[in-house]
Amino acid sequence: MHPAGQAHVLERHGEDVYVRYVNMDKRLDEWLPGSEVRPAGSHEAGMARNGTGRKRKRGSTAGESPRRASSVPEAGSAQPESASAGPVITEEEYDIHHHRQITAKRNFDKVIFGRWQIKTWYFSPYPLAEAEAEDVGTPGAHTPQSAAKVAGVSRASIRAQGRTSDLLAGGLGRSHATGQHPTLWVCDRCFKYMAEGLSWELHVKKCARRSPPGRKVYQRGAHIIWEVDGAKEKLYCQNLSLFGKLFIDIKTLFFDCDNFLFYILTDADSQRDHVLGFFSKEKVSYDDYNLACIVVLPPYQKKGYGMLLIEFSYELSRRAGKIGTPERPLSDLGLRSYLTYWISTLVRFFRRLLSVLPPDTAQVVTTGPIAEVTDAFVQSPSRDTEDGSQFSRTKRRKSTKGWDGEEIPAAALAARTAQANDTNDPMWTSLRALETTAHADGSATTHVVVRCTLADIARATNLRIDDAAFALNECGLLVRRTQPGSEGGESEGEDRDGDGDSEDLVIAVTREMVEAVAKERDVKRMCMDLAHVLL
Repeated sequence: MHPAGQAHVLERHGEDVYVRYVNMDKRLDEWLPGSEVRPAGSHEAGMARNGTGRKRKRGSTAGESPRRASSVPEAGSAQPESASAGPVITEEEYDIHHHRQITAKRNFDKVIFGRWQIKTWYFSPYPLAEAEAEDVGTPGAHTPQSAAKVAGVSRASIRAQGRTSDLLAGGLGRSHATGQHPTLWVCDRCFKYMAEGLSWELHVKKCARRSPPGRKVYQRGAHIIWEVDGAKEKLYCQNLSLFGKLFIDIKTLFFDCDNFLFYILTDADSQRDHVLGFFSKEKVSYDDYNLACIVVLPPYQKKGYGMLLIEFSYELSRRAGKIGTPERPLSDLGLRSYLTYWISTLVRFFRRLLSVLPPDTAQVVTTGPIAEVTDAFVQSPSRDTEDGSQFSRTKRRKSTKGWDGEEIPAAALAARTAQANDTNDPMWTSLRALETTAHADGSATTHVVVRCTLADIARATNLRIDDAAFALNECGLLVRRTQPGSEGGESEGEDRDGDGDSEDLVIAVTREMVEAVAKERDVKRMCMDLAHVLL
């Protein structure tokens, strides 16, 4: 079911119209019968342009068919003005305008990928065949004067003309030739693309590729991450990028993949490895970006694979001695995924930092003289785990593949715990203190107190300071503010107008607040296991 309400009509084809819903992502664009679209009134059109219309629920509304949408004109859909109507524009500006016109709608409605038939989300500049390319040289390719110079547009260099050809690849001419519901056929082994099902079937029968052409950098059970060099495997990476662009909107696609590494996640069966998703990163990034774009194929989404790829990208940055961050801008889905990662990383860190006992330890027993709590400890039968749950003595059924594909040796588990708690970090050596208060009955209560800055937290979690601050603010851990030296005098939202000295503000984060965020955000264990990294 599609969302009903205000929509822009981008194209008409026979009795069908291609619509884009107001204030909604382009991946929800679709073709509708013209009978289910009615013109919007002047008042409704004004509200749609200003984005002030009331939100409507999915489905039907009062007095309106559930599949009926109100159409309003699309802003900026007019052709560029001629030289007589305004100043001369550069060819690059003309390219940008024409590129927006071409990419305004999907050039393929669905893609056949192995055994999956997937509805595409966005435009992808798949190159045209030679016969088609001759008809798509300029925006006026359907007119006899298409080869002439466009009025009001100054010439550019050959390099710019080459860029224009890339923008026009797979453009408007294809939809006119194949109708409004074109289908793309892609091999799920080598990502070679075809326009006809017969060619695809013949290719699949003889395609001998069993896995991505790279080296293994992570393997846990049947799940493997492969590192593929874009300079060595140009055709494979170009086809992979074109396929990924069907599900990415805001990233610019370059056919030159030489400067990129691709990390491809696969799931193996007895025959071969099946691609689940991938991310790319620059070999040399002066901004320390650890990820350029990330795609998890729609059939495999919401299974933790995207989080695994994000965690692995940060592990690459950590091993390189850098503080990484994804390339901007982020899509709505990308921002949601990264916010989940940042919050989960901070919650897991605060749980370890604000715990008196070592991880996975619920009780400490010492004998003889009074000793430090870390001198000796025994694990209780039921101990808390990293995600706040408890180990159960009920035996779980082992899976033959996947996340539980193999057991973790005790030595590897100990190494993972030690690495998660870097004792050389100042957060653990000089900034963390245990305060023990004695009671009248001879017992005592111990609390962990850490006085640190946001930069200390970001360094310890291997996050950018702005990413850590954004995540802390989004999950509500920056609300409880106190003034230095005040006891119990916290005030929520203090100094939000900037009247006081922001440098004197102290943010108080307690273990109770951390657990509340963990419950609200459903924080889980890391998907990646450091014991299975092969670097």
